[in-house]
Amino acid sequence: MSRRNDSGLPANQPNLRVTIIAADGLYKRDVFRFPDPFAVATISGEQTQTTAVSKRTLCPYWNESFDFKVNEDSILAVQVFDQKKFKKKDQGFLGVINIRIGDVIELAPDADDQMLTRDLKKSTDNLVVHGKLIINLSTNLSSPPRGQAANNRPSLASPHPSAAGSLNPDRSSERPTSAMGNPSGSTNGNPANLPHRPASMTAPSSSSQPPPNGAPAPRGNSTLSPFEDAQGRLPPGWERREDNLGRTYYVDHNTRTTSWNRPSASGAVNTARQEESTQVERQRHQNRTLPEDRTGSSSPTLQAQQAAQSANAQTMMHTGATSPGTGELPPGWEQRFTPEGRPYFVDHNTRTTTWVDPRRQQYIRMYGGQNNASGTIQQQPVSQLGPLPSGWEMRLTNTARVYFVDHNTKTTTWDDPRLPSSLDQNVPQYKRDFRRKLIYFRSQPAMRILSGQCHIKIRRSHIFEDSFAEISRQSATDLKKRLMIKFDGEDGLDYGGLSREFFFLLSHEMFNPFYCLFEYSAHDNYTLQINPHSGINPEHLNYFKFIGRVVGLAIFHRRFLDAFFIGALYKMILGKSVVLADMEGVDADFHRSLQWMLDNDISGGILEQTFSTEDERFGVITVEDLIPGGRDIDVTNDNKKEYVDLMVKWRIEKRIAEQFQAFREGFHELIPQDLINVFDERELELLIGGIAEIDVDDWKKHTDYRGYTESDEVIQFFWQTVRSWDGEQKSRLLQFTTGTSRIPVNGFKDLQGSDGPRRFTIEKAGEVNNLPKAHTCFNRLDLPPYKSLEQLQQKLTIAVEETMGFGQE
Repeated sequence: MSRRNDSGLPANQPNLRVTIIAADGLYKRDVFRFPDPFAVATISGEQTQTTAVSKRTLCPYWNESFDFKVNEDSILAVQVFDQKKFKKKDQGFLGVINIRIGDVIELAPDADDQMLTRDLKKSTDNLVVHGKLIINLSTNLSSPPRGQAANNRPSLASPHPSAAGSLNPDRSSERPTSAMGNPSGSTNGNPANLPHRPASMTAPSSSSQPPPNGAPAPRGNSTLSPFEDAQGRLPPGWERREDNLGRTYYVDHNTRTTSWNRPSASGAVNTARQEESTQVERQRHQNRTLPEDRTGSSSPTLQAQQAAQSANAQTMMHTGATSPGTGELPPGWEQRFTPEGRPYFVDHNTRTTTWVDPRRQQYIRMYGGQNNASGTIQQQPVSQLGPLPSGWEMRLTNTARVYFVDHNTKTTTWDDPRLPSSLDQNVPQYKRDFRRKLIYFRSQPAMRILSGQCHIKIRRSHIFEDSFAEISRQSATDLKKRLMIKFDGEDGLDYGGLSREFFFLLSHEMFNPFYCLFEYSAHDNYTLQINPHSGINPEHLNYFKFIGRVVGLAIFHRRFLDAFFIGALYKMILGKSVVLADMEGVDADFHRSLQWMLDNDISGGILEQTFSTEDERFGVITVEDLIPGGRDIDVTNDNKKEYVDLMVKWRIEKRIAEQFQAFREGFHELIPQDLINVFDERELELLIGGIAEIDVDDWKKHTDYRGYTESDEVIQFFWQTVRSWDGEQKSRLLQFTTGTSRIPVNGFKDLQGSDGPRRFTIEKAGEVNNLPKAHTCFNRLDLPPYKSLEQLQQKLTIAVEETMGFGQE
């Protein structure tokens, strides 16, 4: 009779199944390469099993099972190594876990099943390790072991998802889903080759997806399918994916949209949440402005000199309305009517005409001036100002607000040309420059709207397809005529509102990473960059030319897009060269690696790097030479600067050269290069996206402090200063500290950094004589302990408004 152990099994028969599922967040020892991890499981130093190698990842996924013979005192050790360095002295060690079997599981047959997540530990050589290991222990050995090692974790070619809330609330179920997998099919008569995902991407195999980082996989013998996660089955039509940075996102095939947030079981809840988020973004988009459009909009209240005039002056300052004219017209004046019956007035003394009744006492808003350094509004009757300069005309908006038309340049302004400039010496230099640039830019002949109308009719449910067809068929000359947007089935006349809605909806759709044309940067999940793998759509270059036209069209017609790009893309539009600092907004980890190379001695073959790089496209890895024969040229201390420059250009420019060339071709059909070059990259971001209203209370609520508390005097000074600034200065501060003026759809609580969610942080650092410093990768502001409000205002203003470029500590 055979001898049996305590578990009732034959003495030599395995009684424990160990499944090594995945590791998460491994330490990256090599500056320029990701490790090729594999795991080795050992029982008390006697029984050993090894997983297959996962290529180039910090989050390997194996999901392999091994059967062992154990007892309660057996020690399970699972070590993780880098296969590339396994033959070196440290064997590429990446961490180890040690588990006493009796502490975690009962060994009776079919009695227990445990999912364990353990932090990786150092070994005796004390090398730095990082990350977690996920394993499953089970005494149920009746089913076959999990899949073997042949299936390595794939590197998905899918782009990053869009932020939740970028969904079109009017999108209906009529949107055909057949376009998803049809590379060349058309939809309802629209052009063929809509942006799509191939079938291999929309339906990956069940073994191709790991569980979310750090999340336990379900117990049992089948791996998670793309249609479920650790919380269970996803709603119908939803799929779980991971981007190339290991971030989990969800695809809604019902509406062809993506979200970072897990969908709820209730479709109604998902729809309501999407509509609410979209409405928030729409409201922000409608409220965006530029300095030229906002002059006087946030002026202080008029302090009337006489009580009798106070109420009337206050009404005029806030509404622009004036009291009706009464009595006889002044000598030399005559009232006439247009063919439409609108009254206007002729001044035969100066041979000018105006919409303003001269009998009405009109007050003009005015800033600054030598006698008004405090910035309060001064009131001055029109009669004391004299006639307008030659070629100028005064008009009224439909709310009775006065504006001025310069027929010499065919431009309009809120500023009365008879008054001193509102841009005096108390106004920051950058604001004077930006506004003057805007005036110059918009006054050029190439930026004047042509006579006639450009009619564009689209369906809300097919806005991308219809817009592509309409805008592509129009000539550049036609697109420079007044835009008349018409939504199918809606009775609306476009006096500005429809075109704003059009650009809002279209920017949400065409920049949606679902179409593989753009992807979110590694810095956060709301700044966009061109997807180097957009070639999966054979018509992608036509779409990039179309998108270039749309961006140019928005600038030409003074509309805003609800999209923000990485800083390097704005520089490329301006024809500027990219530098190492621009890499920070693309890939902060890679930026640090390149900076480390420049700052340290790399002699002695530390890096073993050549003038080449690996590029992965849909799982196929190719070697790209940075210079001819680069794979045979080693990087040394003497040529490392050249290597860094070439690598930056390759990562940012060369990989997307074809796409950007198509984009630029469409853009320059409406916006000449020499005109757009008057702006810098930060100003171009504001020109395209506008200046959004910033909720300071929400900003303050979701701010962390290091070395300070919220009650500290300098923190009170900081928020007092921010509240006193106008929208443009707040946007500049947001640019300065986070790298973009974009606010996440759910507010500052969703602010992202290069390593995931990162709240805005104010840290106590620096001497009181120093300027504040920003760390855009971490949304952090280093604020010295200034002694007074005036000192903080001065230092922060200089840092935000006068500082250009990046530095490296």
